[in-house]
Amino acid sequence: MKLVGVTSCIAGLAHTPMAARALENAGGKLGYTVNIEQQGAMGTIDELTLAQITAADIVLIASDRTIEGEDRFDGKKIVRVKIGQCVSSAEAVLKKIKDMI
Repeated sequence: MKLVGVTSCIAGLAHTPMAARALENAGGKLGYTVNIEQQGAMGTIDELTLAQITAADIVLIASDRTIEGEDRFDGKKIVRVKIGQCVSSAEAVLKKIKDMI
């Protein structure tokens, strides 16, 4: 499975990078290709490329707020979860998404 995603919490300090790392680690463990963009207090980190978005089977938005640039994902299947779910249970989130596609 190829997944791209955006993590973004309200403060944009702790949960944003924690969720990104958790998803990337869980994806690696499961053999998935996972690319995560972080939108936080420090700006955008690891911005997704058009090639990554095009190749993705699904888009994950892990956020408790509106993200920037969501229109990039038009035509893609989007799954939305609260960011805390990815911090605490990233592997379970990815497995559930895999079952959806």
